[in-house]
Amino acid sequence: MSRIGKKPIECPKGVSVSVEGNLVKVQGPLGTLERKVSGVKVQVEDGKVRVLKDENEPKAEAMWGLQRTLIANMIEGVSKGFTKTLQISGIGYKAELQGKDLLIFVGYSHPVKVVLPEGITASVEEKQTRIVLKGANKELLGDVAARIRLLRPADPYKAKGIMYLGEKIRRKAGKKGVGGAS
Repeated sequence: MSRIGKKPIECPKGVSVSVEGNLVKVQGPLGTLERKVSGVKVQVEDGKVRVLKDENEPKAEAMWGLQRTLIANMIEGVSKGFTKTLQISGIGYKAELQGKDLLIFVGYSHPVKVVLPEGITASVEEKQTRIVLKGANKELLGDVAARIRLLRPADPYKAKGIMYLGEKIRRKAGKKGVGGAS
């Protein structure tokens, strides 16, 4: 039995959840999200969303907690929103906003242009070395942040590159003097 799947999800004020077959739509002040669910049945009553196992599905037990968490993330996303912060470190490394797109300068011969998908906004702070991404869809936000980080992941020798705020980089020792004076 899933302990996570059993818990009902509270809907805050201003958020409405509707279920049409296996499609769950969540509307709130920050937008609208929808997702197809599988292996579960979703019921909405008295401002609470309950996720129940579908006994006819073979993977219902495995999908129960996951589907409940995905619906809870949708509700939190349209009510509060999610943020991811990326830190850029390195001499000459920076980011700029160009309209809705990001221009990232990370040591290549040209700036890298990152086109942000619909629903994700970015702001550049702290001397152009911090990128704050915001959005209602947690899955899409994490994907965009990971794609930006992959442009130049922080290296283990000098920790230069793009990393999540608060991420610890395991540093390696550099070259050591070989063959001492005799």
